[in-house]
Amino acid sequence: MASAVNFIVHALLAAWHLLLDSSVYIILGLLVSSALRVFLSPNAVAKHLSNGPVRSVLKSALLGIPIPLCSCGVLPAAVSLKKQGANRGATTAFLISTPESGVDSIAISYALLDPIMTIARPLSAFITAILAGITENLFQKKAQQNQGIPDLTCPVDGCCDGVDCDPAVHLHHHSFYDKIMVGIRYAFTDVWADIVGWFFLGVLLAGLIMSVIPQGIMERYLGGGIYSMLIMLVIGIPIYICATASTPIAAAMILKGVSPGAALVFLLAGPATNVTSLTVLLGILGKRATAIYLGALGMMSVALGLALDYVYRLLSISPYASIGKAAELVPEWVQIGGTVFLIAVSIRPLWSIAASKFSSRKKEAGPESIVQGSGAA
Repeated sequence: MASAVNFIVHALLAAWHLLLDSSVYIILGLLVSSALRVFLSPNAVAKHLSNGPVRSVLKSALLGIPIPLCSCGVLPAAVSLKKQGANRGATTAFLISTPESGVDSIAISYALLDPIMTIARPLSAFITAILAGITENLFQKKAQQNQGIPDLTCPVDGCCDGVDCDPAVHLHHHSFYDKIMVGIRYAFTDVWADIVGWFFLGVLLAGLIMSVIPQGIMERYLGGGIYSMLIMLVIGIPIYICATASTPIAAAMILKGVSPGAALVFLLAGPATNVTSLTVLLGILGKRATAIYLGALGMMSVALGLALDYVYRLLSISPYASIGKAAELVPEWVQIGGTVFLIAVSIRPLWSIAASKFSSRKKEAGPESIVQGSGAA
């Protein structure tokens, strides 16, 4: 009994320290996402994603890097882009680069990982998205590449459709302060609500990994090489985890002996794929595009993982010594304040998630309860 209590306490303490290290950086990432909401809309730039088999893909992959959406949240955004004329290659690139990266995950990568991983993660997402998108466009018939009409609706409150409203007049509809406040509400409600449950689950799993798994096991099977990459690819593809939530797990795995390259494969494959999103992709893009999506993601994840391990060896850098050092730059009182604030803004969405789960289970159990009750009578 005492050993079980000690284990739980140790796991929770490890998770708490990860939360302290990452809270400030998550808040910074959410603040950047608030600016993206009101100053950069994917719909407003959709007109750039229809022309050119290469140029449209480059723009789409670059657009997706900073946007904080998970693998399921990115689907409606991608559908919107496609309906407005984005070609399949651009849509494919957006579907890969967006969930694999984001300002929030980049910020937490800097906090929990190291500068090399922080750069390698969005760069790898960008390269993978470009390869998959261009490959898809090479197979796409020119007749299928249609020009769309971008949605220029005001991102603040929809007061202007951008067509019948003079842009010069619309500039005076909302002040800079109004836009910032709308963006902040969006970031700490919609964006954070989408990832909060998965983030705290990821932090708890990371705490368990650091408490349960002995150092030698992961180092033996996932310490580097092609087999480590393939194992991590098999683990990452079917599960559902967002880019932000996968970061503390990756940090814990590296501290337990997993090579940075194998961790990168997990960071790329986990957020970009899961069974649910793949079934939706079949409907959005079709079998060929989905096969290209998976093939490019798998091959590039493994290749980039091997390349990253080579970079660490070439520079003679120990990942275990550099992991999480950026968090030490933040004063302890700031970390505690950021953590308290993050927990405070998480209570409501976490309560909504729990209530929703309880309600759905109650509905599922309802008919059975009625049947059992009538049988007893």
